[in-house]
Amino acid sequence: MYDKPRPPLKFRTLTVQSPVDLAAPQNGLVGPIHFSTTYTRSANYAYETEYVYGRADNLTLRQTESFIATLENAHSALLFGSGMSAAAALLLAYDHPAHVIASTEMYYGLRRWFSGIGRFGHSVEFVDTTDLVALGDAISRKRPDLVWIETPSNPLWKITDIAAVSAMAHEVDAIVCVDSTVATPVFTRPIDHGADFVMHSATKYLNGHSDVSAGVLAAARPTDLWRQIAAMRAEQGVSLGALEAWLLARGMRTLDLRVKAQARTAQLLAEKLQSHPAVASVLYPGLPDHPGHAIAARQMNGGFGGMLSIRMKGGSCAALAAAANVSLWKCATSLGGVESLIEHRASMEGHGPHCPDDLLRLSVGIEDPQDLLADLDRAFQSTPVAMADEDLSLVEGKGNRP
Repeated sequence: MYDKPRPPLKFRTLTVQSPVDLAAPQNGLVGPIHFSTTYTRSANYAYETEYVYGRADNLTLRQTESFIATLENAHSALLFGSGMSAAAALLLAYDHPAHVIASTEMYYGLRRWFSGIGRFGHSVEFVDTTDLVALGDAISRKRPDLVWIETPSNPLWKITDIAAVSAMAHEVDAIVCVDSTVATPVFTRPIDHGADFVMHSATKYLNGHSDVSAGVLAAARPTDLWRQIAAMRAEQGVSLGALEAWLLARGMRTLDLRVKAQARTAQLLAEKLQSHPAVASVLYPGLPDHPGHAIAARQMNGGFGGMLSIRMKGGSCAALAAAANVSLWKCATSLGGVESLIEHRASMEGHGPHCPDDLLRLSVGIEDPQDLLADLDRAFQSTPVAMADEDLSLVEGKGNRP
């Protein structure tokens, strides 16, 4: 046996090996699912282990939480039944009225929930967190308890500088939570950039197979607020079930491979679609002309994610026509799975500044990039603008467009 210490493992190795390290007993490569909801007492009526009741005490759950904490370089993690549940837990754990500054651009469901937190005694101000001057002014004026940022932001994929925001927030003793659902720990570990908490809708990329609803909060350190979140979760019974936790851990074993493949395809599609006659613009942080590209290149290590949006020249009618005529892309509401999804987002969110009605949101899967491109190309031919152009093809080996 070598005496030298093992060098730090690369991220991909961690995704594969961490569940194996947690799989004991019986030395199985794949750990069992622990379903017990209660635990026996000893003869002196004491619990010999730390496990008491399944509402919070479950080995499968804790193993998956440890797995995620490892990937996020966090002190610890807590799993919930959904991303919304995880996000709400952070606010509901405050024992005093808290003021929140949140990104103007964010998942619409959470933005809507934040808008109503006054009923819990809290208050919120939405600020463009990509504008550090405006954000700094808001932080100085309001001295918030929490700054919530989402980067890249859904569905416009704007980029917020995590390190800069964390530095400003910490000057007034505010904590920072980053919704890193789209970046995933493959590309960004927000805690390494100064964030206090990381949130994921684990339903998306962490699971990656569109068969588990889950959310997670990970913490940089064990603060009083973190302990309050854990206590609240135990009291309210909103933790993830054992089977779902096991499926989530299984999905994460391919996280690095999946997400990097999806990001490569998203980059290719973004570059190709920029020149399509039916497309007005492509929103993707991997493009050099994206306003947040430089920041994304600094805080997203190795890729820019598997999400992009396109705005159609023909407006809402063209976007809806394209979405109706795809074949490989599935018209569905979600993201991060192995299958590619397309959505006319304004039909879900409603038309507004956060979601233009000419926008199509694309969640890139792991299919062959040329097949995905060809499917979009065929669908775009149904739009009036594209039909007026004789040279439509972007598929490799056809047409003249790059």
